[in-house]
Amino acid sequence: MGTSKVFVSGNEAAAIGVKLARAHVISAYPITPQTVVVERLSEMVEAGELKAEFIHVESEHSAMSAAMGASAVGARAFTATSSQGLLYMAECLHYASGGRFPIVMMNANRSLALPWSIYGDQRDSLSLLDSGWLQVYVEDAQESLDMMIQAYAIAEHKEVLTPVMVNLDGFVLTHTYELVEVPRQEDVDEFLPPFDTENKLDFENPKNMCFSSSPSDNMEFKYQQHKAALKASEVIKKVDQSYREKFGRGYGGLVDGYRCDDAEIILITLGSITGTCRVVVDELRSQGKKVGVLKIRFMRPFPEKEILDITRGAKVIGVLEKDISFGYEGTVYTNVNSALIKSGRIIKSYNFIAGLGGRDISREDIKYMYEYLEQAASGAEKECVKFINLGVDTDGE
Repeated sequence: MGTSKVFVSGNEAAAIGVKLARAHVISAYPITPQTVVVERLSEMVEAGELKAEFIHVESEHSAMSAAMGASAVGARAFTATSSQGLLYMAECLHYASGGRFPIVMMNANRSLALPWSIYGDQRDSLSLLDSGWLQVYVEDAQESLDMMIQAYAIAEHKEVLTPVMVNLDGFVLTHTYELVEVPRQEDVDEFLPPFDTENKLDFENPKNMCFSSSPSDNMEFKYQQHKAALKASEVIKKVDQSYREKFGRGYGGLVDGYRCDDAEIILITLGSITGTCRVVVDELRSQGKKVGVLKIRFMRPFPEKEILDITRGAKVIGVLEKDISFGYEGTVYTNVNSALIKSGRIIKSYNFIAGLGGRDISREDIKYMYEYLEQAASGAEKECVKFINLGVDTDGE
């Protein structure tokens, strides 16, 4: 199988993935740190490398509206955004998922105002978990490229027909350059066939789309939408396995566990910080400590069964996230704890809030988290929600 290698940023890798997926319509409104994605796609369209309509819109709300219009006539649609832009299109996110339009969107994770910040955390996308979109968080540029292709295969599956949000950590991933393997267009075409759906406007087979409903039938539509998101779990696994067989790379489906088989202490992560956690795990393993790291790839559908399976032997778990639901805890932590309690599992769990507004999460910070969990496993009383590298003592010790 012929491939090429390029040295690109996460943003550029995502754009290459969209080109290989042969998106028909790109609705573009730039916002830092997403801008490079739509810039590169505009260059590809201008150069004739990608046969697509590139639409300049006046806002993020319009970007998603245009993507819905394209999808409604059976076109493969793409857009990208970040932070306040994602929130601005929030109304349309619910329209897109409720209309069962399999749009793929790249979101460059970035902190939300106020205070104003262009740097990265994951509060933007996690605040929209209930929008009906599937959400995947990638770790590096290679996964960014590959997931653009996989996302269309998942979204367009006849049992799913649900839009997918591919999340890249702002700057840490979007603007970091890496060596990326680019598959041949012919091979991608074999893996991802042309988009074909009955859920479209058709003069020969007219139907009512994006309609209103009454209380007597609205709940049935929402139930179907929910079941489709649940069915996506198996589709995601099958698509990832097929991708591995075709291109030699796979990502484990919904989650990716590292050295968790015999781990007594497991740290759960999202996105690019996972790589640093693996380095720390290797270091602690060399000291005889039974530690592991579990990367959640998809927050929707939530990998409940996979988390329970991988953490079954752990004495304590921690959840590291760049998010906080003010006045309570991190959103990822809430979801993980829900999975544990429903299963009847009694296990100590702790939440580490870090990286808000782009603050660095160092190897020393991660070592501290494992030490914190180790002390908790030995019976020490510990605060359940801990802000890391804050500059003040949140334990009150």
